[in-house]
Amino acid sequence: MNNGRQPNAQTTPPRSVFAEPAPPAPPPPLAAPPPQPPAPTTASRLSSAFWKGATLFSLAVNLVLVLALLLAVLFVFQIKRGLAQPLVGGLHSNFLQMDAASIITTVQVDDTIHVVDTIHVIDTIQVNDTLPVVFDLPLTTVTAVTLTRDIPIRNTMVYLNGLPVPTDIVLPAGTPLDIQLDLVVPVSQTVPVVLDVPVNLDVPISLDVPVSLEVPVNIPLNQTELHAPFTNLANLLGPYNTLLEETPSSWREVLTPR
Repeated sequence: MNNGRQPNAQTTPPRSVFAEPAPPAPPPPLAAPPPQPPAPTTASRLSSAFWKGATLFSLAVNLVLVLALLLAVLFVFQIKRGLAQPLVGGLHSNFLQMDAASIITTVQVDDTIHVVDTIHVIDTIQVNDTLPVVFDLPLTTVTAVTLTRDIPIRNTMVYLNGLPVPTDIVLPAGTPLDIQLDLVVPVSQTVPVVLDVPVNLDVPISLDVPVSLEVPVNIPLNQTELHAPFTNLANLLGPYNTLLEETPSSWREVLTPR
């Protein structure tokens, strides 16, 4: 009898609680080492040295170029602040100011003006003066006079009955006498003259008139022929002035946006 056990069955012996642990598993087999690169040749070493040198040279050149660019920018800033902007901006503003300026001065005029003309005069002249009158007046006339007193006439000849008789006679006062005057009367008299004299005549004039005067002058230049060149020059420099004003003058303006 087999007591219910299967034949040929292997029995596992009971495991002791105090049995030793199982030994560790063996390590996996080591991989094969990678193949070693071939030893560098002289050409490969020269090529590597060349590329390393070219890289270092490129870095040095780039560094020099960056430094040169920074120095050039600083130089450009100095040129703008010290030369370009004062020159261009000053010329632009000065041309605008010159176009808006005026010539204000006083001109001294000393000259002689030769005047040849004809003046037509229509006027009334008020005359209030004394006029001396001196002349000889010839007087030839027949007039009658009356004696104002008795006039004796001595040793005169009186005809009586046709006979001359010498005698003295007296012409009584009041006797009228017809006489003939033939004489020159001197006249010397001052005559007052007050009258209005109308004048209507052409007066020819030919004379030299001395002129000495100060003439104030105020000439706006924008109303002269200088307006066009001043405006053209200001317009020519305007774009460059605007460009310089918009160009930064320092690194702060470059890094700080407006």
